[in-house]
Amino acid sequence: MSRLAVPKTYKLYIGGKFPRSESGRTYEVVSTKGAFLANAALASRKDARDAVVAARGAFAGWSGATAYNRGQVLYRIAELLEGRRDQFIDEVVATEGASRPSATKQVDTAIDAWVWYAGWADKYVQAAGNGNPVSGPYFNLSTPEPTGVVAVVAPQSGGSLLGLVSVLAPVIVSGNTVVVIASESAPLSAITLSEVLATSDVPGGVVNVLTGSPKEIAPWLAGHADVNALDLAGAEALDWVDLQISAADTLKRVLPPVVGIPSPSLDRIVAFTETKTVWHTKSLI
Repeated sequence: MSRLAVPKTYKLYIGGKFPRSESGRTYEVVSTKGAFLANAALASRKDARDAVVAARGAFAGWSGATAYNRGQVLYRIAELLEGRRDQFIDEVVATEGASRPSATKQVDTAIDAWVWYAGWADKYVQAAGNGNPVSGPYFNLSTPEPTGVVAVVAPQSGGSLLGLVSVLAPVIVSGNTVVVIASESAPLSAITLSEVLATSDVPGGVVNVLTGSPKEIAPWLAGHADVNALDLAGAEALDWVDLQISAADTLKRVLPPVVGIPSPSLDRIVAFTETKTVWHTKSLI
């Protein structure tokens, strides 16, 4: 006798847990050919606020961890992604209509991106910081520190998993916490990635994943007073100028939309840091 498959229910990822949207809303995720794949949670502005609260609560612990520890956690994410590689490939094929070789390349590149950023965890400070020449018996040192809670609109097309990883990894490697809006049309790999994060030593609240409409959620995050920076990488289809204006009211740093998927770079790490400069007297003995 044949059996019925157990369908997966895709939820949000907030504070290390998997809640449904507080509104109870869901939306259908379909393939590129219109076939039903799953129901996903349709996040609301209340979910966005809850995610910011969770991110703020996790910031002190994550930013206070050693760079070496954060690098090990990011590498652990890559290890677990490698272990679930086939599942991610299947989800990319189903939601994006990609060929299996193309989906395999995307997943492998996403795994490699985690490893790349893990390697920078204890090195970016030396590359981005410096000793400044001053006139007088002083040391003057500049060093980058995490900016706080970062809200991100992930790329909405052209690679749901790789797009998410490309904007997520550089934010958290320096000690920031994040609220990210996943691809609306292809959210399945984002929630599966959340399951990886939940079992990879990433403290609850460091990464919070919302699924649903960026058009609905992004304005609330842009105007939220407890969000310190905004990455509009995947907001090219939104009124992103209005989002920038809203963000300016609370002095957020904003990265504008990008074409395609951002490549791994030191610049994306440093973009979400604040440079602190200290003076220290030299011994005259």
